[in-house]
Amino acid sequence: MRFTWLIITIVSAILLIGNYFLSTADRMEGWDQNIQLSGSDSDSISFEIIDSILQTSIRDAVIPGAVVLVNRDGKTIYERAFGYAQLYAFGKKPLTAPELMTSQHRFDLASLTKVFATTFGIMLLYEQHKIDLELPAYRYLPEFRSQSKDSITIRHLLTHTAGLHPWRPIYYHAKTPAESRRYITHLPLKYPVGAGRHYSDLGFMLLGYIIEELSGVSIDSFLSENLYQPLSLEYTSFNPDPNGPPFAATSHGNPFEKKMVFEDDFGYDCDEDPTSFTGWRNYVLKGEVNDGNAYYAHQGEAGHAGLFSTAQELKILLDLLLNQGQYRGKRILSDKTIKAFIKKDRFGHGLGWAMSPDAIPVKNLPAGSFGHTGFTGTFVVGIPKYHLSVIILTNRQNLDVNSDGTYNSLTGLRMAVTETILDLVARQ
Repeated sequence: MRFTWLIITIVSAILLIGNYFLSTADRMEGWDQNIQLSGSDSDSISFEIIDSILQTSIRDAVIPGAVVLVNRDGKTIYERAFGYAQLYAFGKKPLTAPELMTSQHRFDLASLTKVFATTFGIMLLYEQHKIDLELPAYRYLPEFRSQSKDSITIRHLLTHTAGLHPWRPIYYHAKTPAESRRYITHLPLKYPVGAGRHYSDLGFMLLGYIIEELSGVSIDSFLSENLYQPLSLEYTSFNPDPNGPPFAATSHGNPFEKKMVFEDDFGYDCDEDPTSFTGWRNYVLKGEVNDGNAYYAHQGEAGHAGLFSTAQELKILLDLLLNQGQYRGKRILSDKTIKAFIKKDRFGHGLGWAMSPDAIPVKNLPAGSFGHTGFTGTFVVGIPKYHLSVIILTNRQNLDVNSDGTYNSLTGLRMAVTETILDLVARQ
C-alpha cells in the first residue's frame, strides 16, 4: 500500500509539473471500459495507476481520448481505450452524442510515419542491397545534386543532420508530389551539412522520394507489399479505406499551420505571402491526414506524414524490431540491419528513431530504447532490455488549439505512463 501511494504521489507531481491540470470548465466525463489485463495483484495496482493517469487527463481536458497498449514478450499485458474518439464538431461545438474511443480506432500517426513507414522502407532497401547509407543522396535523386548538397548522405537524411529547413509550407509552391519534389530538391540549405541535428520534415520527404525512385512504386505500395501484407496488417496505410474500423478525429482544419504561416512571431520564419494560399480546410479531420504538406502537396502520401494505423498493428511492427527482425517465425529483416539502425550516433539518436532523453523524456529509460512522437498526439517506445513496448495514441487535436495557438503538451502524460510501467517491470 505504501508503494502504491508513493507512485500516485510521483505521478501527480509529474502531471502538475507538465502543466496538465487545466481549467475545469472543459472537463469531460466517461471513458470506455474496454480493458485487457494479465499478471499478479501487484501488476493490477500499477495498471490502476495508469487508468487514473488517463482518466485525470481526460477529466482535465488535456486530451479527449486515448488508446494505451503495453506489450511484453510478444503478449499484450494491458490494452485500454479511454474517453472519446470525437468530442467536438468544427469550431469546438460539443457533439450531442460524442463518439466513444475503442481499441480498434485508427489514428493519424503524424510523424510516426517517419519510422513506421519511411525508416522501415529504407531498412528494407538496405537489406536488399539497393541503398548505401554512406552514399550521397543525389545518387538516388539526381536533381538533388548541387555544390552545397553533394556531401549529403542517406545517413544525414535519416539522422536529421543534412542541414535542411525543418519545415516549409510546400503547398504554397506545389500542388502535386512531382511539383513538391522539384521544389524541395532545389531549396537551399539552412544549416551546414553534418554540423548539428535539426529535425526536418523535408529530409523525410526526400527519403520518401528515394524509396519510390528505387522501388518504382509509391511508398504505400512498396511498404504494403514488403512489410504490411507479410505481417497481415490490414489497417496500416496511407489514404486509408473509409470502410473499416472507425477513425479518431484530429484537428479543426489546420489552425496551427495557418498560424505558422500568418504570424511571424510564431517561430517559423515563413516569407510566403500568407494570403496566396486559400485552400485551408474548414472541417474536423477524420480519416484524412492532418499534416498540410502531406495533404495539400502530396495527396496524403509522403515520407514525413500520412500513415494511419491502430495500436494493435503498431505493436506488431515494434515486436518485429524487438525480436531481431522476426514476427511469429516470419523473418522480414536481419538482426544486423536492425542493429545498424537502432544504434546511437554522436547526437544520441538512431537512424530515423529517437533514442536521446531529449526526445524520449522518460527517467531511467534503459540503454538501447528507441521511440518517436507524432504531432497529432501519438507516441511509442520500444525497450529491448525488457522486450517491452508502450504505445500511447491520443487525439489531442480534437480539443482544438489553446488561446496561444498551440495544442496541449503531452510530455507529462507520456512520462507518467511509461515510468509507471517501467517501475512495474523492473520490480518483477
